[in-house]
Amino acid sequence: MEKLNDLIIRKATLEDVPVIRQFILELSEYEKLRDTVTMTEELLAKNLFGDNKYAEVLLADVSGKAVGFALFFHNFSTFTGKPGIYLEDLYIRPEERGGGYGKSLLLHLLNLARERDCGRVEWAVLDWNEPAINFYKSLGAIPMDDWTIFRMIL
Repeated sequence: MEKLNDLIIRKATLEDVPVIRQFILELSEYEKLRDTVTMTEELLAKNLFGDNKYAEVLLADVSGKAVGFALFFHNFSTFTGKPGIYLEDLYIRPEERGGGYGKSLLLHLLNLARERDCGRVEWAVLDWNEPAINFYKSLGAIPMDDWTIFRMIL
């Protein structure tokens, strides 16, 4: 396993779309949701790097190789009167887990939220994903057990 001092967290570019797509596919396999993925490289390029950028991506590179990513976008809290960040995906390749890369990505995102004067950072975790739940709790994240997520597919 590489040392953390070999880690570089950087903002993704259009040239990174293939690796972002691959990370999303790997994550969908892990989450047992592969059959729900309809994303394409073209859609990622358009919506992440086109005229209207709907989300941003941070990549974790170790020795020039991408080992994980965080995809996020801004939301807004009426209660705080401030923007927030919603972390859609945080993924580290299984063989790279345990090296501190996920923690570094999340801490980088938290610092970015502070720089942008955000009121909070939020995300969702599948109920069965105990390793992720324990990881987030170990960093001081608070589960919002009294909230239920709703979705409408368009």
